[in-house]
Amino acid sequence: MTRGAAIQTTSWWKRFFIIALMIFLEACRSSAPMVNKSSSPQNSPNSGRYSIEQDKAPGRAVDVSRIANVIPTVIDRGSAGNPRSYEIFGKTYEVMKSEEGYAETGIASWYGEKFHGHKTSNGEIFDMYAFSAAHKSLPIPSFLQVTNLDNDQSLVVRVNDRGPFHGDRLIDLSYAAALKLGYADRGTARVALRSIVVDVAESGDSSVQPKPPSIRSSSSDKKFLQVGAFASRESALKHAAEVARVTSRSPSISAIKTATGQVLHRVRIGPLLNNFEATEVSDRVVAADLGSPYMIIE
Repeated sequence: MTRGAAIQTTSWWKRFFIIALMIFLEACRSSAPMVNKSSSPQNSPNSGRYSIEQDKAPGRAVDVSRIANVIPTVIDRGSAGNPRSYEIFGKTYEVMKSEEGYAETGIASWYGEKFHGHKTSNGEIFDMYAFSAAHKSLPIPSFLQVTNLDNDQSLVVRVNDRGPFHGDRLIDLSYAAALKLGYADRGTARVALRSIVVDVAESGDSSVQPKPPSIRSSSSDKKFLQVGAFASRESALKHAAEVARVTSRSPSISAIKTATGQVLHRVRIGPLLNNFEATEVSDRVVAADLGSPYMIIE
């Protein structure tokens, strides 16, 4: 082989090696997992934490009847997730010292797969298949009764995260909680929130005390406790009879049509004279395991 032919052969092998190396490196880059570009921490409280950009529902059907209900317990609350105040998006939020007596109505949204498996604000792991919630100012953890005002469905959630920090939304529920309350497909719902506090008696036993909060109202307002809502009038009548037995009060039954066209028969006690009477009646209903009443003002 001549010297010129040898040089030409060597040059060909160099070109082949360089092209093969470029193909290999490109394949490695293409197979690497996609990671969101981190935004400035000042613009996002969770920048760079999540592998998907847009939140979404899980890719499989969820049977909420198989999910364990939240049972409020005595809370041994630490400092995790409970600073005196914190700042997000340039706005400062104050953390409440106690959740007792808290009640508020507003818009609920939900969060799911994007945050599933990541840490919440107090270091727990977010599970979109559990009944939990994020709130901007309640101490965490704490327990809330959440009622969908569009269909009167209620459940208890455990608050263990902070948010939501956009729009006029009051609370973020886990996907499972939103599904249970019937608004996961719509994204948001009007809800009533009420804190649930577990008291510890001197004997050491604990008891759940979802106390009706003190509500300021004008002298012309009338206060009622709603103790249930049913699709059938017969069920409402049966529940009203049970409530009357334990409270010595005769509930009223009224029918309403929800935003989805469903007719619900609401069971209510009232008008009530004061908050003391509301607390007494509510405690009797809860003790008899007949639901978790909440205050209505008309």
